[in-house]
Amino acid sequence: MIKPVPLYIGLRYVAARRRQQFISFINGFSLLGMALGVLALIVVTSVMNGFDRELKTRILSVVPHGFVVQEDGLQEWPAVAEQLKQQPHVQAASPFVRGFALLGANNQSQGVEFQGVDPKALREVSAVGEHMMMGSLDALESRSYNIVLGRILARQLGVIPGDSVILTLPEVVITPAGIFPRTKRFTVAGVFSVGAQVDQNMALMHLDDAARLLRMPGKVQGLQLKFDDMNNALGRVEGYASALGDGFSGEDWSHSQGSLFQAVKMEKTVVTLMLMIIVAVAAFNIVSALVLMVADKRSDIAVLRTLGLTSRQIMTVFVVQGSAIGIIGALVGGLLGTLIALNLTDLVSWIEQIVGAQIFDPRVFFVSFLPSEFRTGDAVMVLSAAIIMSLLATLFPAWRAAQIEPAEALRYE
Repeated sequence: MIKPVPLYIGLRYVAARRRQQFISFINGFSLLGMALGVLALIVVTSVMNGFDRELKTRILSVVPHGFVVQEDGLQEWPAVAEQLKQQPHVQAASPFVRGFALLGANNQSQGVEFQGVDPKALREVSAVGEHMMMGSLDALESRSYNIVLGRILARQLGVIPGDSVILTLPEVVITPAGIFPRTKRFTVAGVFSVGAQVDQNMALMHLDDAARLLRMPGKVQGLQLKFDDMNNALGRVEGYASALGDGFSGEDWSHSQGSLFQAVKMEKTVVTLMLMIIVAVAAFNIVSALVLMVADKRSDIAVLRTLGLTSRQIMTVFVVQGSAIGIIGALVGGLLGTLIALNLTDLVSWIEQIVGAQIFDPRVFFVSFLPSEFRTGDAVMVLSAAIIMSLLATLFPAWRAAQIEPAEALRYE
């Protein structure tokens, strides 16, 4: 079989001979570095994808996918809810009243967002009832002034169901005795645990109780929406709100929770760029290996030139050699990284059983396992970056090899 001469020679140079043990070591080190870099990138991006998935799944199972708000309050909300349910992808709508206050107990205080909800309608748009650690949403009855807190918030205040908390609104009451802040005593009726910031700054009460606190009895501020898919809410809620008439506005979960997910996305980007340095170091090792190879093969290059190989063909020889090291390393790292990423959760669980320790304590972290979600697009991006960097690393040494003059190289041979 006739093979292209530059390709054949370049692949022969990849496997160094006995007198080139140092160059062989550099080649092997470059290949290993490339494989480790690609492996680490694929595994880490899969873990970041897993955490992003868990955050979205847990938070957006509790936080509604969208909000439609009426500027002056809404009285006939059942009719508006039915109208919204007729819109594409909308599955349910639930009334709400929300505000901000200071919640205090046991000489501790914490700023919270309180939401007045209808417990029955809330179950259609939120899964918070499925995450109750203590108590039940059914305890939120009109005029009961019961309240349900997130796990972290309840722990910060040191309260359990049955305890009392004081809710202080950001407004004052003028009396003959002076100016006092508006306060109301609530009884803790339950504690829920979802994860992340929801457990720290959210409190739920009955719709009527919240409306009285905000001095809008008989009205609601708007409706919470649930879509068949959270991504279908993006860009649609504002249009649905506008279709209801003047005074209506809407926002989707990307506005209410977008900062958290943007932070996770930014963290993934930064970590990926930092780990890409490992691939860059492996590419620099390819440069070193090729420079040494060119210095060692000066006489061989001169002989090839005298046999008729052009400068471009000489350059191709060393491009093939360096690219082969990078491509083999990237493919090996990609294969191992994919296998680890697909089985990382089970692998970590097995290690936890062996060592008898739990890496993610559910009392501290919002997950009790190491999540992983392999995405083909991320793996292709990593492999492409590694191969391109390997190819670029070969250009300068290959160009130097092509500039060698046969007479000068063979002068002292």
